[in-house]
Amino acid sequence: MKDFNAGTYVNQGTYKGFIPAEINKSWQLENMEVIDLLSKADRQLGRLDMYSEYTPNIDLFIRMHVIKEATKSSKIEGTQTNIEEALQDLEEIAEEKRDDWEEVQNYVHALNSAIKRLEELPISSRLIKEVHSILLQGVRGKHKLPGEFRTSQNWIGGASIADATFVPPPSSEVPRLMSDLERFVHNEATKVPELLKIALIHYQFETIHPFLDGNGRVGRLIITLYLVEKGILKKPILYLSDFFERNRSIYYDNLMKVREKSDLDQWLKFFLVGIIETAKASIETFDQIMKLQKRVDSQLQKLGPRTNNARKVVNQLYIKPLINAQLVAQITNSSLPTSYTLINELEELGILKEITGAKRGRQYWFQEYVHLFSQ
Repeated sequence: MKDFNAGTYVNQGTYKGFIPAEINKSWQLENMEVIDLLSKADRQLGRLDMYSEYTPNIDLFIRMHVIKEATKSSKIEGTQTNIEEALQDLEEIAEEKRDDWEEVQNYVHALNSAIKRLEELPISSRLIKEVHSILLQGVRGKHKLPGEFRTSQNWIGGASIADATFVPPPSSEVPRLMSDLERFVHNEATKVPELLKIALIHYQFETIHPFLDGNGRVGRLIITLYLVEKGILKKPILYLSDFFERNRSIYYDNLMKVREKSDLDQWLKFFLVGIIETAKASIETFDQIMKLQKRVDSQLQKLGPRTNNARKVVNQLYIKPLINAQLVAQITNSSLPTSYTLINELEELGILKEITGAKRGRQYWFQEYVHLFSQ
């Protein structure tokens, strides 16, 4: 972006806080590398959106995308819950892992709630605060003003503010900067390409760091909300946390390059590469899901009169690929012995795999499906 000045460091006594320049203004794009990547990113998003239209029963699979996003976004912040653990109930999680598990569940709840709220409330400080409140409910950050912008100074990295990697603006600047960001989100007169706009929004949000905790997760969640609200994607099927997590040091370095060197182009290129790679990976996942569906449905034909009940079970497994005999009985409206018979047949077909090794309370994975999201 031409003539971009990221902001200024302001002396706050024993430390310097960074006050970013407002972003609700006219922008001029000149870097041809950014323009080329923008074109490629637009094409890949268009392909992904097409897949979402033509993939049968796509809503069945979105839950798994959300769970993957929740585990990856939380992992960036140090949470260690994986997809398999996130799918289990709390009582099945080891005591020492429950705090991490609850943070991931909050992320899933926050994202689902925010997508639904978009039907009546646009992206705004109000919606962002609602999301933040859900994220921190009952977990480690519950005492750090859930749902409220900070009223004290925070910092990123370092044991104290004195050796921090980055110090965001003073809390007194947060309302003004967030108002500017909100105006930019809804400013149709600037004519900034949407993917560059959300890249700017994400950078600015992370730089303002308006909350005492949870800023990274909220900032990454806003990316998906923006793509859905603006109609770029009809369904919430693109999540960048996996890309950011795999390139974590580059992610943080590029954000800092903007603040310290006003090098916005490098951040934009990184963000667009993330869009391109993630869209391609999502398309491949949907392609693999459709192939898996076709293969599994062919296998179910071997079950004769039990095929219809088996299909009911498999459809449930696409939503949540973990099941037990009680749930099978409920889905098929049959007895427990009949459910165990069906489970055994699905095991023989290689669709289900028992994971507990117990005689009672057995649970079964749709392992091949889980692998598509965890590989």
